Amino acid sequence: MPHIQLLSPRLANQIAAGEVVERPASVVKELVENALDAGAGRVDIEIEQGGVKLIRVRDDGSGIAEADLPLALSRHATSKILTLDDLEAVGTLGFRGEALASISSVSRLSLTSRTEAQEAASRVEVEGRDMDAKISPAAHPVGTTVEVRDLFFNTPARRKFLRTEKTEFNHVEECIRRQALSRFDAGFTLRHNQRVVQSLRPAESPLDKERRISSLCGQQFIDNAVVIDAEASGLRLWGWVALPTFSRSQADLQYFFVNGRVIRDKLVAHAVRQAYRDVLYNNRHPAFVLYLEVDPATVDVNVHPTKHEVRFRDGRLVHDFIFRTLHRALADVRPDDHLRGAVAQSFGREPEPVAGAGNDAPAFQSQAHQISGQPSAFSGHFGQAGSPQPQQEWKASDQMAFYNSLNEGGGVATASRSEGFTPQPMPTPPQDGEEEPPLGYAIAQLHGIYILAQSRAGMIVVDMHAAHERITYERMKRALVEQDLKSQPLLVPLSLAVSQKEAALAETHGEELQHLGLQIERIGPETLAVRQIPALLRGADTEQLVRDVLADLIEHGQSDRVEAVTHELLGTMACHGSVRANRQLTIPEMNSLLRDMEATERSGQCNHGRPTWTLVTVSELDKLFLRGR
Repeated sequence: MPHIQLLSPRLANQIAAGEVVERPASVVKELVENALDAGAGRVDIEIEQGGVKLIRVRDDGSGIAEADLPLALSRHATSKILTLDDLEAVGTLGFRGEALASISSVSRLSLTSRTEAQEAASRVEVEGRDMDAKISPAAHPVGTTVEVRDLFFNTPARRKFLRTEKTEFNHVEECIRRQALSRFDAGFTLRHNQRVVQSLRPAESPLDKERRISSLCGQQFIDNAVVIDAEASGLRLWGWVALPTFSRSQADLQYFFVNGRVIRDKLVAHAVRQAYRDVLYNNRHPAFVLYLEVDPATVDVNVHPTKHEVRFRDGRLVHDFIFRTLHRALADVRPDDHLRGAVAQSFGREPEPVAGAGNDAPAFQSQAHQISGQPSAFSGHFGQAGSPQPQQEWKASDQMAFYNSLNEGGGVATASRSEGFTPQPMPTPPQDGEEEPPLGYAIAQLHGIYILAQSRAGMIVVDMHAAHERITYERMKRALVEQDLKSQPLLVPLSLAVSQKEAALAETHGEELQHLGLQIERIGPETLAVRQIPALLRGADTEQLVRDVLADLIEHGQSDRVEAVTHELLGTMACHGSVRANRQLTIPEMNSLLRDMEATERSGQCNHGRPTWTLVTVSELDKLFLRGR
């Protein structure tokens, strides 16, 4: 073995650069974060050739004193932390003191800065094997400009890993998008090859923030988003989450910030995915821009060189808070939340503000609604074999018995037209100023599948099976919660061979597993005995279910696996127990279904995530027929 020797400063910095400088976008991220930490109200970024030839970041922040300039490009030198206490409650985006030194070791870097107390600015550059700092006078307003030229010029192997100019600039643009989403109080300008790509003014008011979101994430996102703002247990979650019908084929519109720092966190991702579980279609991904504010002392941001990951002191509290906030917000969305803006648009008025919100609140903001404890006439008339039923909630056991009877009969019978309704005249649309149900009034049935309804907003088309499926499903879930999850003993306990870690986990979480309807006993160092399972899941793969639950407990500290499987079964039952296609409905029956939709959680999507209704506004109809031209 060779003798141990100290690495040269340049080589040490180049090794460090391998962690934080992956591509031009990595450089932009570090420089913009430094600008924001310096209190910049304006950040200008200029890029040439995707960032390989030039990256210039100028800010109007506090600047760096001339005496501090040599240290600015030194490793482990920072103004952001001084003691261990500072590190345990980091309030800045950067704090390691490695970025500038690492970047300067793989590029030609110059830094020009001036503080308000100085009459003139100074420039610092480093050169040579020992990276000695060279300072010279310069002209510059208060603030800082960092120029990075010829990235990776002295490490050709690293340069070979870069992609095309367009690809590298796309990464830079995404980096600026994240920074602009994290700091509404700062303005940003991005130029590429002398062309302005993005120009954003500071956004202070709620309306200005929405405009920035629209500019960065698209108008469709903001048009289909629900505003979130909730506080509990020292946590605050606010921002925008898209409706389930505005889902994506990939997770390309998901931004989550913790105290202004964009992060990618498995705990957060799991909480969001769990909140959307009941309403998202197949393998689609939700879209969101969310901000979590926590005490900096309760989150560790020093777990990854690029600071993209964090560790929460109480991860379970954070997970539950995010899940419950989003789950409630998505459940509270009702048709009137979507239609308020459409009605106003059709009549040329500004949307009315949501009750309890400021005048700048968007028309689609979620609000709480009372869910009637009694079903409407519609649900009463779709009992067994389509016969009239008294208007009362079904118990879960009754609904399961109905489902079983349908299966025993070889499938779902096509119900005949319901009796018990007296034909009524078609409702007269209300005049201006009169109260109107959000989904309007039914006027016809199309192909035995769709209900056509008329409202002030325009024409509403409802998929009657999908809508009734969601209504039935939500009632079954509520009934199950009220009656609790019953367990059923296994005639022969199931023996499972597991790892010692899994066995210890099952033993520690025994009470929690019992609450899920699972009685699991540790009978050996690496052996478990499953003695009881939820009665609803008696036909499920018990071994796989238990293994999945234990895997969830290991990764997330909790499991919703039993609930997920139970809800999947209820969803199947609701699908088979709902009104089928080609079932002829009377006008009162159709209106009863519309009223049920207005009172039911998540009624905008069926159990499989497909939309249950759509609106064609009056203005859209006018355009189809060239009216007003």
